[in-house]
Amino acid sequence: MSDAGSSIAGGAARGRSRSFGCISNVPAAGGNDAVFLRAGPDDEMYVRADKIDLKNLDVQLEKKRSQVWLEHQRSASPRPEALLLEWEIDLAKLDIQNQIAHGTFGVVYRGTYDGHDVAVKVLDWGHDGQDTATRHREAFEKEVAVWQKLDHPNVTKFVGASMGTSQLRIPRRGSTSSGGGGGGRAVPNECCVVVVEFQHGGTLKTLLYNHRDKKLSYKKVVRLALDLARGLSYLHSKKIMHRDVKAENMLLDRKRRLKIADFGVARVEAQSSEVTGLTGTLGYMAPEVLQGKPYDHKCDVYSFGIVLWETYCCAMAYANHSLADISYHVVKLGNRPDIPRSCPRALSDIMTRCWDQRPDNRPEMSEVVALLEKIDTSSGKGGMTPTHAYDVAQGCSCFGFNRGA
Repeated sequence: MSDAGSSIAGGAARGRSRSFGCISNVPAAGGNDAVFLRAGPDDEMYVRADKIDLKNLDVQLEKKRSQVWLEHQRSASPRPEALLLEWEIDLAKLDIQNQIAHGTFGVVYRGTYDGHDVAVKVLDWGHDGQDTATRHREAFEKEVAVWQKLDHPNVTKFVGASMGTSQLRIPRRGSTSSGGGGGGRAVPNECCVVVVEFQHGGTLKTLLYNHRDKKLSYKKVVRLALDLARGLSYLHSKKIMHRDVKAENMLLDRKRRLKIADFGVARVEAQSSEVTGLTGTLGYMAPEVLQGKPYDHKCDVYSFGIVLWETYCCAMAYANHSLADISYHVVKLGNRPDIPRSCPRALSDIMTRCWDQRPDNRPEMSEVVALLEKIDTSSGKGGMTPTHAYDVAQGCSCFGFNRGA
């Protein structure tokens, strides 16, 4: 081979070596003769073409190219989606629309999920610090695993939840829909999402307010009380405390059937630990809760007694009283809302038993259900009809404290 031919072969080999990446591993054609040699005025390194197995080199080069292509395809292709947990929703199917309520930990929106009307509660626990947010999320994950298994006609149906919010879009203020095009505002990573069935009848609180003058019939009062009692009895049978039983958290469907909602502070009752701390809403808290003492599911029974009074009176208990006033009268004096004289004895007895100062004296919700089922409302009598001058002037005697709880 001429010098020119050697230079061409050497250049070709160098070109291949750059593509292959490791010319020192190229096998020689035969024996242990040197594959590399130095030549030229600058003592450059050349490769002896007659010592290179070009066929084997091409095979190895093709393997390398195939490997590079495969790695590229893997990196370019999206990873398969992680399998959803039993209670997790597919955020791609969720369309959040207008805001309908807000609270301490989050905002509630109306929307649709997979074509069905739903209420979407977006919980934000990031403002209390990362440690607190992490604890909230861990507790949330454990409890939704329980909530998704609940099935009762008087408990709002749990649709699903999500711990991730990367695909979640909240409509901008004034907008009625997220539009499906990602035009809404993003939410913090600390958020969690709870989706429940939407109830078209509004809240019990709104119903009572709308009947503040005319009041509800006795039959409707007992029916609503039975719905709430049955729902709470079911939750307690599952070792679940609601801890925030109030008229605002009771929803109504199109047929005015009551359904318990808003499990934001609900807790699975632990048999080996005591629950303490101010949890709930002022006016509905049991004395032991107000005092920060250990409490159990009987705190829900107390709150039921207050809601029963409100349903009969179509008024809010302690509407114009401060925390100090309520704590003093409820805890220290044992006072309760004033029961109207027109209230039937069967109903007033349930109220007073449920809001007894001592939790052990309060009935189980299953007993309350039985007591309400015995009430005869067929005659239509027993409604809240003011018969005294004071009752007529005030609308009802529902705005004070009554001694003798």
